[in-house]
Amino acid sequence: MRSARHFQIRHLALTPLCLLLAGTAAHATDGFFANGYGLKSVGMGGAAVAVAQEPFGGAVNPGAMSFLDSQWQLGVSWFSPDRSASRTGSGPAGIDGSATSGSTNLFIPEFAVNWKYRPDLAFGLSVFGNGGMNTNYPGGQIPAASACASFNPTSGPYNLLCGNGNLGIDLTQLMIAPYASWQFTKSHSIGLAPVIAYQRFKAEGLQAFDNPTLSTSMGSVTNNRYDSSWGVGARIGYMGEFSKELAFGVAYATKIGMGDFKDYKGLFAQGGGFDIPSNFTIGVALRPTDKWLLAVDFERIMYTDSASISNSSSLIGNCAGGQTSACLGGSDGAGFGWQDINVWKLGVQYALNDQWTLRGGYKHSGNPIRSQDVTFNILAPGVVQNQWTLGATWEIDPQSEITGAFMVAQNHSVTGPSLFVGFGAPATTTETISMKEYQLGIAYSRKF
Repeated sequence: MRSARHFQIRHLALTPLCLLLAGTAAHATDGFFANGYGLKSVGMGGAAVAVAQEPFGGAVNPGAMSFLDSQWQLGVSWFSPDRSASRTGSGPAGIDGSATSGSTNLFIPEFAVNWKYRPDLAFGLSVFGNGGMNTNYPGGQIPAASACASFNPTSGPYNLLCGNGNLGIDLTQLMIAPYASWQFTKSHSIGLAPVIAYQRFKAEGLQAFDNPTLSTSMGSVTNNRYDSSWGVGARIGYMGEFSKELAFGVAYATKIGMGDFKDYKGLFAQGGGFDIPSNFTIGVALRPTDKWLLAVDFERIMYTDSASISNSSSLIGNCAGGQTSACLGGSDGAGFGWQDINVWKLGVQYALNDQWTLRGGYKHSGNPIRSQDVTFNILAPGVVQNQWTLGATWEIDPQSEITGAFMVAQNHSVTGPSLFVGFGAPATTTETISMKEYQLGIAYSRKF
């Protein structure tokens, strides 16, 4: 019996490496954090910090995992974001246009395993992805005979940001999080998960910003293929079951200081820095009967931890005025202007019978993007706020089950003044970014 389990665990250990080679698709629901980790969580609107149903403690709450039995889970989701951007009111400047991003069929793998070493102690591993800054707009919306020619000396036609060819960025983040979870007293547990983070990035079509007037490092702004970096952080958590009906959980993830993107040191603040923000979650789970589970989580995401994410895009005007530190790539360089946000998650679960469990959920996210930062966020329109989810689990036998989940994020738009107003476009020039999303996933779990 021990040898069979040993073989199974060794075999499972190879799975994270396969996922690493496969990569993770960029996706966005709470800015660039995922709407949930594990498809049971997704089906409940992402509410999971006070619930121990699947082995994603490294992504949610490592303190909950001592309440979970030994099992592994492998899943994949189809993710389809619909992103569009437009500019109007430029009049004689001639830079009005609109475009819809490609890259609308993405696949997100995830893997996790939990090993109940003894009744009060569990070890495990979660492999999951973040992302969200992923766009791919075709070029050619703006004619050569337009004000873009004064921003970009290369001949047109131009894309929406007055560059050449396709316009977009691609940020992918992979997290590998081993964890330990210990019940220091009956029904109360703490956990720790060191997080190893890998990210890669590329940008295309930003030639209008690749000049010494706007960037500290010309040639390191756009069209340099993929660059990558690594970083290390940690997630800590607590979960307590105060009665059969009531559980409470809290988790905190540190900021992850990532290595610089050297090939894009003229784009991101602080010479290519792009750190992963900290976040904390607090939640309760109620079980009024054996069949019903209700869960509510509150999450705070601190995008201001990362200068490249949170610095205002309007700083680029100071750069043009001679303040070098405000230039793209500068020590206080222009960024995407994302604010810290609050996220509320509500989930419900009902055990229909011995084989079927049904789920539903709702999530409301704050919008990180203000109207004055719309121009840069044509590249990263992470503006969705309201998400609805459904899910179900079918128990094949006492050891294995299949879980499915579906999510729809309602369309949301933000409109604001164009940054090109500061560079010669009339004051009437405005831009609008919009986004909606769909997700459909399936996962297989097995106890051991």
